[in-house]
Amino acid sequence: MSTSKPAVLALEDGSVYRGLAFGADATIAGECVFNTSMTGYQEILTDPSYFGQIVTMTAVQIGNYGVNDEDSEASAPKASGFVVRELSPVVSNWRSAMPLGDYLRKYGIPGISEVDTRALTKKLRVDGAMKCCLSTLPLTDEEAVRRARSWQDMAGSDYVKDVTCREPYLWLADDATRHNAQYLPVGTTQGATLTPARRFRVAAFDYGAKYTIFRKLVRHGFDVQVFPATATAEQVREHKPDAVFLSNGPGDPAALPYIHKTVTGLVPDFPIFGICLGHQMLTHALGGTTFKLKFGHRGGNQPVKNLETGKVSITAQNHGFAADPKSLEKGGAKVTEINLNDGTVEGLRHTKLPIFSVQYHPEAAPGPNDADPLFVDFYRMVEQRKAGKI
Repeated sequence: MSTSKPAVLALEDGSVYRGLAFGADATIAGECVFNTSMTGYQEILTDPSYFGQIVTMTAVQIGNYGVNDEDSEASAPKASGFVVRELSPVVSNWRSAMPLGDYLRKYGIPGISEVDTRALTKKLRVDGAMKCCLSTLPLTDEEAVRRARSWQDMAGSDYVKDVTCREPYLWLADDATRHNAQYLPVGTTQGATLTPARRFRVAAFDYGAKYTIFRKLVRHGFDVQVFPATATAEQVREHKPDAVFLSNGPGDPAALPYIHKTVTGLVPDFPIFGICLGHQMLTHALGGTTFKLKFGHRGGNQPVKNLETGKVSITAQNHGFAADPKSLEKGGAKVTEINLNDGTVEGLRHTKLPIFSVQYHPEAAPGPNDADPLFVDFYRMVEQRKAGKI
């Protein structure tokens, strides 16, 4: 529950927003960004791609359905702080295990409510994402601004090392702590159709992967062997996978040369599917470049057009960097999808090798399910490769 205790959010340009504290008693600096999703705040908070960021929700009221034990995308929240217009005074849902404020307090994350999030979002859209400081402790406006300005820029930062797993492991379909059950077949005709009888082994790199991505891979016919971001191409080959998957994750894609090297070494030999940061890792592995967007794409209502089919999908996104389309051509890739809001690259496909990637999140956690068939496309691509057809 929100209290009368004051809190402050200060931006590097000197702007200061005062509000009410909730969550933990703490002072944190990070990059201030906004998310336009109407629901799914638990999945957003636990998305490792938000590591180092303080997230502003544009939906007016947040917290009305609480937090539950099933919808987390990581073992704990990964966002640094949370900004909302109104923290719901009532929690009402049969799945709720605790209020949002208690959840953030449990994990040491500060939140601020009663902020004019419309004004804040408009500022970030006009001036771009900014460094900021959020404090639920006694702190002057001047000190809050100073701490915001002294925080390290997102550009040039390697946050993958902070969120990746430490050792390889097998993602177990019956591991109750990761809640795979709802994604596995239930004996229905539909379930039998959607889950292929033949299973393939996929080496999945964890750059800060969301749980539901691995759940979806299991659901669509893969046995998932997870590798840390620091794993080498040689270590992956030792497991003799049928394919390679590159996950989402935080930070600047250009600041990860060790990953670029590994992916470059795997490109000639395996079918590869990349999502979000994984898409950007493929971009660099193929000789392309990335750049920082002004304010990024974050939300469950982002329109994407497939240039090959003409189809438009509404997608879930969370990224602050994008691929330079001109740089992709020299690596043998072509742009397959674009963002209809600003024309930036949302997908690529290699012209000769069984490799493709998307900038958005087809697992839809949270968000629409328009892009779920991409997991089927990945399975079919691996199946054709195993049959010697590609």
